[in-house]
Amino acid sequence: MKPYKFKPFLKTTLWGGYQIAPFKGIYTAQPNIGESWEISGVPGHESVAIERGLIDDVDVGLTLTELIDKYKGLLVGEKVYKKFGNKFPLLVKFIDSRQDLSVQVHPNDELAMQRHGCAGKTEMWYVIKADVGAKIYSGLRKSITPEDYERLVSSDSSADGDSPAENPMASVIATHESHDGDLYFLPAGRLHAIGAGNFLAEIQQTSDITYRVYDFGRKDAHGKPRELHVQEAKDAIDYQVWPEYRSSYDSTRPTSQLINCPYFIVHRVVVQVAAQIDFKSDSFVVVVCLWGEANINGIHIRKGETVLVPASENVLYIFGNATFLTATV
Repeated sequence: MKPYKFKPFLKTTLWGGYQIAPFKGIYTAQPNIGESWEISGVPGHESVAIERGLIDDVDVGLTLTELIDKYKGLLVGEKVYKKFGNKFPLLVKFIDSRQDLSVQVHPNDELAMQRHGCAGKTEMWYVIKADVGAKIYSGLRKSITPEDYERLVSSDSSADGDSPAENPMASVIATHESHDGDLYFLPAGRLHAIGAGNFLAEIQQTSDITYRVYDFGRKDAHGKPRELHVQEAKDAIDYQVWPEYRSSYDSTRPTSQLINCPYFIVHRVVVQVAAQIDFKSDSFVVVVCLWGEANINGIHIRKGETVLVPASENVLYIFGNATFLTATV
């Protein structure tokens, strides 16, 4: 089973920019592309297979869900299939923030299942490129109670600022200077926002549940204020203050583990000429190319592309010069 490429879902947003299409090497007149969903099993936005380098490939045109139903554990791994069935457990994106994104939080599995009948949302960000002065907002910098939060969002409701620094929530959200290669782990419950000028890769649980706490008074395409979820967020927020919100890793190693959590394991891989990598996991491998180009298990991949390597062939044989993120479960 050769790796699969999928058609990206390009999403226009109010805060989107212009970097995603050039980064991926594609032409489109679509404006303000804020997200490219690279691999998705989200209902209504399921990825569709477009290439494996095979003649008359019968899998081209099938959705990711149809492929899992067809190949089961051979594609995703026996343990993964037993746990998730035909639901692909990860959502992989590129994000381009021309403006600040909303301050938001995601529920954990228990709360999301109780309220929405689906998984919660733990995620990670890897900053590919940050403009000078760009910011990442992640976590609390001082302790607050749920009652403090209610007072803050109540005062936010009349605020009309245009950046997190101008609204009352800024007094409690931790602010970080953003740099190329920065890594952030965002467990469910952590308040966060992507600041303007960040281009990043996001790997998350398959869930599209977001509670928007503050949105700078922005209006949607119909001129109406975007919906906020301030009360829903109250029960979802982790009010604990953590000593550090930016994650560290050894960038000098050819293969560095970035994140190891119950939902995904992510590595950064740098290849010069050739490499063989075995993560020794009964899992598929998502490979996101951040720079360069290479051949992986018989399929060509270049900067901006993402491939899904089936679990049955998940030892990576790489020839080329490139930098990747890899994700397994």
